[in-house]
Amino acid sequence: MSINLCGVKLDQVTLDEAINLIVDSAILGNIPKYVVTPNAQHILLLQNDMHFSEIYAKAFLVVADGVPLVWASRLLKKPLPGRINGTDLFERLCQVAAEKGLKVFLLGGRPQAAENAAKLLQQRHPNLNVVGTYCPPYGFETDPAELASINSKIKTAAPHLLFVGLGAPKQEYWMYQVHQELEVPISIGIGGSFELVSGAVPRAPIWMQKSGLEWFFRLIAEPRRLWKRYILGNPHFIWLVFGQWMRQSLAKKTS
Repeated sequence: MSINLCGVKLDQVTLDEAINLIVDSAILGNIPKYVVTPNAQHILLLQNDMHFSEIYAKAFLVVADGVPLVWASRLLKKPLPGRINGTDLFERLCQVAAEKGLKVFLLGGRPQAAENAAKLLQQRHPNLNVVGTYCPPYGFETDPAELASINSKIKTAAPHLLFVGLGAPKQEYWMYQVHQELEVPISIGIGGSFELVSGAVPRAPIWMQKSGLEWFFRLIAEPRRLWKRYILGNPHFIWLVFGQWMRQSLAKKTS
C-alpha cells in the first residue's frame, strides 16, 4: 500500500518490511531495481523536476526518511508506519547481508567515508562481504571515461546490494540511468549515510532523531552547507502539506 504526499507516492512499510522486501529481491536478482529514501527536501525537488518524478514513479520502494513526512501523513489521515531512516536502513541491510552471504558495494560519500564505514561495519559484522568502495571525483557525472570506469568497477565486483551516497537528486539520476546496465539486484540511495556511520559527521542523539529535531542538529553541525535546505525548505514543505490538507478538507465538505 502507498499514500500520496504532495504528489509523491510513499510506500506504507515498516523498516523490517522494507528490509525483507529488499533482501528477498536481492537474493532472487531477477530484474535490477532501485530504492529511494525521500525526505522533505526531496518532496520539494519533486514538485518541479519531471525527470526526478519519473525516477520516483519507477522505484521499487519509496520509503520516508524524515519525521516531517510521517507527521504530514498523520495530518492527512493516511499515516505511515514510521520513519525509515536511510542510515538505519544501510546499517541493518549490512547486518542482514553478513548473515545471508550477500555482497555489498559502497559508492559515493566524501573521500575515505565509504572505506571507513565499510571497515567499521566489518568490525561489527565479520562476515560482511564488502566487494568494493569508491568515491567518485567531483563532476564525475559529466565525464564519460569516469562513468565507464565506475560501471566497470561495479560490474566486476557483482554486488547484490549497491549503496549510493551521492546526494539528491544526483544519486537518483545516476541509479536510474545505469541500474539495468549494472545488473545489480538492488541499488539504494542513502545520501550522507557513509559520513554518519564512519563518524566523519556526528549523528544526532536518538531523542532528537525520534522527536523530529535531527534537522536542527545537522544544521548546527554543518550550517554553511545546510542552511538553505532547512531555513528556506522547511517552511515551503509545511506550506505544501497545508495546501494538500486544505484541498482534502474542502473535498470532504463538498462530497
